[in-house]
Amino acid sequence: MNPRSERRLQDGPAGRLEIALDWPGATPRGIAHIAHPHPLYGGSLDNKVVATLARGFVACGWLAVRSNFRGVGASEGIHDDGRGELQDLLHLIDRVPRAVDLQSPSGAAPQIALAGFSFGSYVVAQAAAVLRERAVPARHLVLVGTAAGKWPIPAVDPQALVIHGELDDTIALSAVLAWARTSQVPVTVIPSADHFFHRRLVMLKTLLVRHLAGSEAALAEDTARAAPAEAV
Repeated sequence: MNPRSERRLQDGPAGRLEIALDWPGATPRGIAHIAHPHPLYGGSLDNKVVATLARGFVACGWLAVRSNFRGVGASEGIHDDGRGELQDLLHLIDRVPRAVDLQSPSGAAPQIALAGFSFGSYVVAQAAAVLRERAVPARHLVLVGTAAGKWPIPAVDPQALVIHGELDDTIALSAVLAWARTSQVPVTVIPSADHFFHRRLVMLKTLLVRHLAGSEAALAEDTARAAPAEAV
């Protein structure tokens, strides 16, 4: 099978939501929801950084779900400064597995990953906090151009992947580092990169793929180590 993309309209809390589904070439290992930058400044699911993150997840076997926030593209409703957008994302996390028939026969939900760029980082970081409270934490959390200082980004798991451009003049690197201290989460800095990672998208995808592969390998090793020894 080859990777493929499709667009759908999904019912949401405030009206229909436009989503793009980027499928891997085999049965997905999970669903990665990717959130775009601020809708009032041209952000949409077609943003190049968002599309790059989607390609990275697809390359690692995930179904990538890019959704347009309220009032963007074919999504209904109006911008809600992150509150309604969080509701919509949580709604999609719950509904998409059934809509694409990715639940197991027992009804168990698939693994979830979250990624967000700029304003989208604020939305997915909040969603990650909600999922932790529900005891169903996201398998991966990826924050790019994290909107620290712009919105109150909650603390995140230190295992999250945080990527920022050295020359970002929209969200200062110093603000991201100050926020990162509250979580003790490392920040990966791409030299000479601006906020939109112009001419650095290949590097961005490479960092994501390496992170996902490394995390999965470490988890497999931990699982094998914890398994009881076979009787002899």
